[in-house]
Amino acid sequence: MLYEINEKALELESRGKKIIKLNVGDPDQSTPHEIIETAYEAMKRGETKYSFAAGEPWLREDLANIHCVSPENVVIMPGSKWAIFLIMYLLMKNGENVVIPSPHWTSYELIAKSVGAEIRFLRTEIDSNWQIDTEKLEELIDKRTRLLILNNPNNPTSKVVDKKALEKIVEIADARGITILSDEVYANISFVKVESILGLSHKHILINSFSKTFGMTGWRIGYTIVQKGLADRLVKLQQITLTNVPVFIQRAASKALENMNELANKMREDYKRRADLASKIFSAARLKFTEPEAPFYFFPKCINLDSEKLALDLLDKGVAITPGTAFGQYREHFRIALTVPDEEIKPALNIICEALE
Repeated sequence: MLYEINEKALELESRGKKIIKLNVGDPDQSTPHEIIETAYEAMKRGETKYSFAAGEPWLREDLANIHCVSPENVVIMPGSKWAIFLIMYLLMKNGENVVIPSPHWTSYELIAKSVGAEIRFLRTEIDSNWQIDTEKLEELIDKRTRLLILNNPNNPTSKVVDKKALEKIVEIADARGITILSDEVYANISFVKVESILGLSHKHILINSFSKTFGMTGWRIGYTIVQKGLADRLVKLQQITLTNVPVFIQRAASKALENMNELANKMREDYKRRADLASKIFSAARLKFTEPEAPFYFFPKCINLDSEKLALDLLDKGVAITPGTAFGQYREHFRIALTVPDEEIKPALNIICEALE
């Protein structure tokens, strides 16, 4: 339903209807001017040719220094989804299974299905603050389990996995011989400290992106950090498919890293202010929700709610949200993304609350 609602919202907009789009995690902030200028200057210099399938050595070295790994472990990708797809394509064999804590980002499920993997969902609940039950995790793992996907911080709950829980999860994965794929695209702008998977073990896989931290969603650049053997296989696949991420985009990404702290702090401050406003409004409406620990999302619950019907009804009122069914068996939940200008947030949230009365 995530993509269906977005298509309906775009269709209504094309007909002239004003839609406040709280359904997509696409930051409304523009890409910083200095990042755009860096790409422009690189294009004028002629950095528009074929290049390294693994990514430019200078960008891989920058990222390796940030994550305390070797550049040979870093592969530059056209966004995190492509990285996740290629990794699952290479690691998952027919009949093997992947464990995914739920609620979960829609693409994990769709990618797993596309490569023929069996999916085992590990359900989490709002009443337990979305904590991963490690006993249930162990029960889901068998000899055909190949991969565990963590989204830390999580989309749609904005929940961060605490360090003790993550340590236990890594301990289980190592003991059972499975690989963790940790998608950390919101980590740099999290409101609380995020323990990276690489801080506990370099045996597992990190996925990250420039999209959320720097307002670069449409630039399509991310990266993965993996062991060298898998990195080599990923590079070979990139060689025969997309060839390379454009060099001028990699120049822009390198410029973003130069100013990462400043830009990430600004993004974090903007979304913390918005999150505080949403918390105030939802609390007044007596909605059940957990306080977000990272941008951009809220995932409230209403007893007996049909969130798919709510999402369709709200489109008529000029607000787009995503029903909880887009993220697993969570019909009584819905997700909002605070990725619209400040002046649109309060009116949109008031419309939602009124529709729930």
